[in-house]
Amino acid sequence: MVDLLSHHLYSSPRVFIRELMQNAVDALTARRRLDPAAPATVTIRTGAQLTVTDTGVGLTEDEVHRFLATIGRSSKRDEAGLIQTRSDFVGQFGIGLLACFVVADEITVLTRSARDPHSPAVRWHGYADGRYAIRTLPGLEIPFGTTVTLVPRAGSEEWFEQARLTELARHYGSLLRYEVSLAGPDGTPVRITDTPPVWDRPYGSPIARRQALVEHCERQFGFRPLDVIDLDLPLVGLRGTASVLPTSVPASRRSGHRVHLKGMLVSDQASELLPDWAFFVRCVVDADGLRPTASREALYDDETLAAVRDALGETLRSWLAGLAASDPALLGRFLAAHHLAVKALAAYDDELLRALLPWLPFETTDGSVTLDEFSRSHPTILVTQSVEEFRQVSSIAAAAGLGVVNGGYTYDRDLIRRLPQLRPGVSVLDLDPDTVTAHLDSVDPAVELAAARFLELARKVVDRYGCDTALRSFHPVTVPALLIDHREARHERGRAEQEAAADGLWADILGALRSSAPRAQLVLNHQCPLVRRIAVIEDPDLAASALEGIYGQALLLTRRPLRPAEHAQLNRAFLGLLEYATHDGPAGAGAAAREDGR
Repeated sequence: MVDLLSHHLYSSPRVFIRELMQNAVDALTARRRLDPAAPATVTIRTGAQLTVTDTGVGLTEDEVHRFLATIGRSSKRDEAGLIQTRSDFVGQFGIGLLACFVVADEITVLTRSARDPHSPAVRWHGYADGRYAIRTLPGLEIPFGTTVTLVPRAGSEEWFEQARLTELARHYGSLLRYEVSLAGPDGTPVRITDTPPVWDRPYGSPIARRQALVEHCERQFGFRPLDVIDLDLPLVGLRGTASVLPTSVPASRRSGHRVHLKGMLVSDQASELLPDWAFFVRCVVDADGLRPTASREALYDDETLAAVRDALGETLRSWLAGLAASDPALLGRFLAAHHLAVKALAAYDDELLRALLPWLPFETTDGSVTLDEFSRSHPTILVTQSVEEFRQVSSIAAAAGLGVVNGGYTYDRDLIRRLPQLRPGVSVLDLDPDTVTAHLDSVDPAVELAAARFLELARKVVDRYGCDTALRSFHPVTVPALLIDHREARHERGRAEQEAAADGLWADILGALRSSAPRAQLVLNHQCPLVRRIAVIEDPDLAASALEGIYGQALLLTRRPLRPAEHAQLNRAFLGLLEYATHDGPAGAGAAAREDGR
């Protein structure tokens, strides 16, 4: 059991110093219950051996038998065997000393109880293989408290070096409520604790305090924050800060937070402390009322932690809502980096959405603007269901005066659909590609009749791609064609491709799913000079290559991933046009085509 727990419960050997300090601090807490004026210090000495001495409550011989010789028994229990008040002690499980067997084969505990001043000192000597010996020392007069001595295991000497131990002790115990010091072979003590925490220290002014918090963030996390938010939940004794990241991070990356319990670091990657949407901050907190896991390397996810997570989320939400009134410049910088996080929160919070509506940017046919600004120019807002749809129609819709918002990004569509509730008089409709084509001008029937041969050729060229052809007039004139690709048409093309590649039962199933979805449509722009020149090319092969080039260009404008057949089509069109452009001979078709198309 000793081998199993000491080597598999903890993630790294370095936690052994945390467990030693934790046991010492808990002993000091118990001693202060008996005598509030009792000395409370922890001294770590390193050299050939490592010793940790505390002036805590100590143990009697009977307690040594019960607590050090039995896995899972803890001296932090009352007479009924129940763990005492959680807010008083860091350790709860009675297995902390086992971590020391990761780096040591022998552990000696020399202790004298302050609860029974007349009891003798007791020495417990334990081995990693489970053997132990207990001896009382009636003639040994030592102060009340405990000294734990570790003999390093072969190959573990690096963990006992003074510089390494100082770094680890400060990493875990810098916020402990009692004084902890560490001395090397030369005997010079170095203070480990750095209390009170930076957020609880007195400062001459708010500016000085903010500067200290900013510098603390730089030391802890390596970045200069946009702002630092105070966190204070008295019910669980939680105090600390949340530092706002200056740059954007992926929403999928959950920030790791430094969580101390009663001053002892439990985790520096506690992503469960805040709601998922709060990925724009990094926190450092110290709490009394949270519960650690058995290894004390994470937080136990219980109802208390859930309530703390909600309360801290509310603190961040209040800070964010207050920025609009208190510091618009800071809000602007924050949204430039973290608008996705704000949209994630606003998706479930009408009050926050109402407060930040004048600030949140959206991609629209008028550029990146706020919905407030956009709705003033477009009382009727059309919203796409995907980024691809928006890219298909944005340039044409803008020229036609339509107000279209890209609803394909995370949360954007839901937020846009709620706009009429917040801004009466504004209507929001789903964009149908047919809505765009309805705003394209029809060409004169005589013009369309004159282009009948060209349109017939165009239909043959693009029919192989599951696409129809139409001739319209629209702006901008620099766009030769617009590819209107319905979602249903894309789904039907995908089904047809799968059916063609499948065989047997699967092909029959896919065939049964065939639908009568409208096909994609290549809308040629009659106002574009290039389209007019192509329409009068006599050489059908050259005209076909030019039409394939136009279709490929329209396809690229949609910015959607290309299928293998579409890649092949673009390549064929490009090479075909190069062939005509470099064709030799004065009477060649390429030369004639160049003359006609000049």
